Amino acid sequence: MAQQSGGGGRFATTRWSIVLAAKDQQSPDCTAALSTLCGTYWYPLYAFARRKGMSAELAQDRTQGFFARLLEKHSLQHVNPDRGRFRSFLLVAFKNYLEDERIRDSAKKRGGGAVPISIDVDQAEQRYSIEPVEDTTPEKIFERRWALTLLERALERLGAEYESAGRARLFEHLRAHLPGESGAIPYSEAAKELGMAEVSIRVAAHRMRKRFRDLLVEEISQTLTDNEDLDHEIQHLFSAVE
Repeated sequence: MAQQSGGGGRFATTRWSIVLAAKDQQSPDCTAALSTLCGTYWYPLYAFARRKGMSAELAQDRTQGFFARLLEKHSLQHVNPDRGRFRSFLLVAFKNYLEDERIRDSAKKRGGGAVPISIDVDQAEQRYSIEPVEDTTPEKIFERRWALTLLERALERLGAEYESAGRARLFEHLRAHLPGESGAIPYSEAAKELGMAEVSIRVAAHRMRKRFRDLLVEEISQTLTDNEDLDHEIQHLFSAVE
């Protein structure tokens, strides 16, 4: 999802910057900032709620309600990026929200549709149906979906770059050679289909992997504070999807 502001400019690219934009309710970027957060991170939270035992409908309500509360209850006013990873902040805040809702046991409507997001429960359930069925805790499924979200964002950006450069066919033939992808065809076969020398295909694949890693590092960096260990977070991401 593009991070366009309401005024036609762009947000600062970090997720923490988007949080800080969203907490400023006087800012014209406030609604668009929250929309970016919702659109990117609703599914890891939805999957967490489902693994906690909630029905699809209740998980949808709680996920939407959580993002609404971020604005309605001024929940972001005391957010401090120096306190740690963005994913940790989001999960703790969601847990607190779920506990508050459990105590209140209320499913009333909130704020006149303040959240600019619509969750397709059927599509969400299709995604949830392929989650691991073994003893996976809600926390672990959140971590896994968080990691996959960052991988998907990096892959989408990479694909857009190749599309813009007129190299979409090369991307489609070689994307399966990227980390986390499957179904890769031999380089010799890709070379034949694209009318390229095999050595050129191998060089192109190497460059694609390098660019993918650069984009992934950028996505991960955006969820960290400056003093956090990037290498450790990269290791954590890949361990979460194994």
